[in-house]
Amino acid sequence: MEDLPEALLTEIVKKITRTSDLNSLSLVSKQLYAIEGNQRGAIHVGSGLCTATEALKLLCTRFPNLSKVEIDYSGWIPVHGKQLDNKGLFVFSSHCSSLIDLTLSFCSYIDDSGLGWLAHCMTLVSLRLNNAPLVTSIGLFSVAIGCTSLCALHLIDCEKIDSVEWLEYLGRAGSLKELVVKNCNGINHHDLLKFGAGWMKLQKFEFERKVGIYDIFRSEIYDPSYDAHNTDIYDFCCESLKDLRLAHIETWPEIGLRVVLGKCKALEDLCLEYVHALNDNDMIALSRSCSNLKSISLWLNLQLYHNEARTSFTDITLYTLALNCRKLQILELKFVGCSPAWPPEIGFTQEGFLVLIQSCPIRVLVLNGANFLDDDGMKALSSSPNLETLELIRCVEVTDAGMHFIAHTPCLSNLTLRMCQYVTDVGMAELGRAHKLESLVIECCRGVSLQAVQGVAKSVHYSSEASDALEKLF
Repeated sequence: MEDLPEALLTEIVKKITRTSDLNSLSLVSKQLYAIEGNQRGAIHVGSGLCTATEALKLLCTRFPNLSKVEIDYSGWIPVHGKQLDNKGLFVFSSHCSSLIDLTLSFCSYIDDSGLGWLAHCMTLVSLRLNNAPLVTSIGLFSVAIGCTSLCALHLIDCEKIDSVEWLEYLGRAGSLKELVVKNCNGINHHDLLKFGAGWMKLQKFEFERKVGIYDIFRSEIYDPSYDAHNTDIYDFCCESLKDLRLAHIETWPEIGLRVVLGKCKALEDLCLEYVHALNDNDMIALSRSCSNLKSISLWLNLQLYHNEARTSFTDITLYTLALNCRKLQILELKFVGCSPAWPPEIGFTQEGFLVLIQSCPIRVLVLNGANFLDDDGMKALSSSPNLETLELIRCVEVTDAGMHFIAHTPCLSNLTLRMCQYVTDVGMAELGRAHKLESLVIECCRGVSLQAVQGVAKSVHYSSEASDALEKLF
């Protein structure tokens, strides 16, 4: 190895991706140690980073070309040693000249003065702050001013960030392409509209308000005919926005971020999770401008529209999506708090749902609590020429007959059933006879036995109880 040219050794090292292998390789010789150190562009460190400031200096010296650093203190307790503090962030500005991407998670000792040092990292393009309890808007403003190349900013569980001077400054600078704000209760969705001209270049935007579990089931009285898109009271556009997620926000009686739905012509991925007081007018405005929409996820709960308790949207939404969004490939519909004994609580019907399915090239379909779907719907679904992945959760009207139909779907290769209580071993036999499935996941379906799923698909996962992943679906 030592007789090989250094350029060839460098190429060999580039081909090795596992961190453990790189660490082992660096112990072979001084030459490989130096080459591997110069080639390492990313590190991920956690609670083991003791005497953090000195350790970070050594790391930056050992890896002089670091461009991506993630420091994660989740699960940290005092016996693990001293956390990274403000002095540690000074190390980045003085010893890490190539830093582009920085993630700081659960760094409890970093405050605004630390972010002040970070503002000297002129090459920083992406910054993620996850659970930074001491950081305020002052520190964030210094980053906005100093890091002129900043393109991506994620703020998660940063409770002390409130005023939005930093947001207005970044909007005027116009460099930000990705903005994620989650569980920062000092920032509301009206504040985010102050981003102004910055919306023009933004390509990804997420906003989620921190709520308790009971907020998901809350009902209030809304006007089902209210149209926030009739008058354009917000003078901005977001024609570059491709990825939009809104969760747990109020849109009544103020308009707020709901107005964005009618302004993003390039939108490809949309996720709306328990957004209160939306109605069909919002989706009409969206579909008219978003012909490139490829993925949509709607998490809907019961709300009170005058004297009617139902989910936000009706078949009008499905029809307008079917008419205008002909590139739609991924569809997720989740319904919470809707009783199977009272179908009108879900604003969608099976008829409207099938119109959308038959009008768009749906490849991936996830239905959670879709009480409107029965075996006749499964029969219609089985004729979908593009459907590859189907996930059914708490779809109580689907039985073994539905499995008989879906087994003959032309391209279906991945099927997941969770808490579908009227599917039994008979339905598994129907799937097995078709010999089509690559993967099958069965969880908490009491009518299905472990023996019945054997050999139904090339890859099978079976659990008679709800997994952690299933618990998170509710």
